Amino acid sequence: MNHYLAYLYRLQHIERWSLMRNTNSDNVAEHSFHVALLAHSLCTISREIFGRDVNPDEIVAYALFHDATEVFTGDIPTPVKHHNPRILGNFREIEDLAAERLLATVPPALRHVYSPLIGRKPANPELAKLLKAADLLDAYLKCISETSAGNREFATARRQSEERLRKLDLPEVEWFLMNLAPSFERTIDELTED
Repeated sequence: MNHYLAYLYRLQHIERWSLMRNTNSDNVAEHSFHVALLAHSLCTISREIFGRDVNPDEIVAYALFHDATEVFTGDIPTPVKHHNPRILGNFREIEDLAAERLLATVPPALRHVYSPLIGRKPANPELAKLLKAADLLDAYLKCISETSAGNREFATARRQSEERLRKLDLPEVEWFLMNLAPSFERTIDELTED
């Protein structure tokens, strides 16, 4: 049986931010969609504003599958995963095994298409960095959403997410933070006032 799509649909049941009190729950399927939107946006900014030769459509495929292995591993919170190099190394090994397991459920005739996407990063280092930025940016925007709703639980995570984003030293991220991110702090009524 070829269960890969049934497994991927189950990403909607994998909750994120499990160590924190949330005003709005978030799951891996939603996160993957958001990362795909953000990756496409960052790649488009890179190409159209900074003149780089990158393909927004290519990065979307990687973004959609970037956490696909979590259907088997669950979402391991960042403070746990990055506690020390040994834990991170063990987790990367578990992710590789989960990728193999998920790929084994893809029909053999399609495996060559999904093999570069599941559990992998883009070969192009620029795309890989933009994908990482999109993933961090989604966490940052989640923190903005939570703190804007009065949830102080996300204040430290917001600061840490912004620091990690700025350490990437990507002009695309800075452009996004200056021109697009401020809208995420507004209510629906405030968005319609402009």
